[in-house]
Amino acid sequence: MSNCASVALKGIPRDCASSVGGINRVAIANYADIQTVTLSTGSADTAAEITQIELKPEAKWNFYHFRKGSSNLTETLNIDQATGLNYVSSELVMTFARMESAKRAEISALALNEIVVVVEDSNKQYHYLGYSEPVAASAGTGQTGQAKGDANNYSITLQDDSETFPYFLSSECASTVFATDN
Repeated sequence: MSNCASVALKGIPRDCASSVGGINRVAIANYADIQTVTLSTGSADTAAEITQIELKPEAKWNFYHFRKGSSNLTETLNIDQATGLNYVSSELVMTFARMESAKRAEISALALNEIVVVVEDSNKQYHYLGYSEPVAASAGTGQTGQAKGDANNYSITLQDDSETFPYFLSSECASTVFATDN
């Protein structure tokens, strides 16, 4: 018998709703600019979710848009029974078509900063990266392509290592984050 506290299982019913892949847009703020993040405790019927994110007065969200099918979020549960290792590594890969100076400068800035990220997926679900610790860049590429039909773009990978899968935002909180996105 284990000394660890037991977590009650509830099961997952078959989901008949449609679901699509991909992400629509991303909101990013500096980690140091986050004043408050409120996490609901959830209940027997609902999961915990983020209900409020408050930035410092002078801070703002920055919005990133890209072509459909060009960017993705992957959340990987890492477990090692021998060492007791258990964490989730989330990788957001954002790809921006056409290499140009302004994009190069922004990719360079993202690579240097500690940030928090809200990802809107194609199902209108909002994932919060950076709850436990700052998100940081882990890789990036720029490519001209070789043939006329090859991609010409910049790509950056942002990584979040956390104790749990990223929390979802409530619809009200997501509306507040994306309120100034035109």
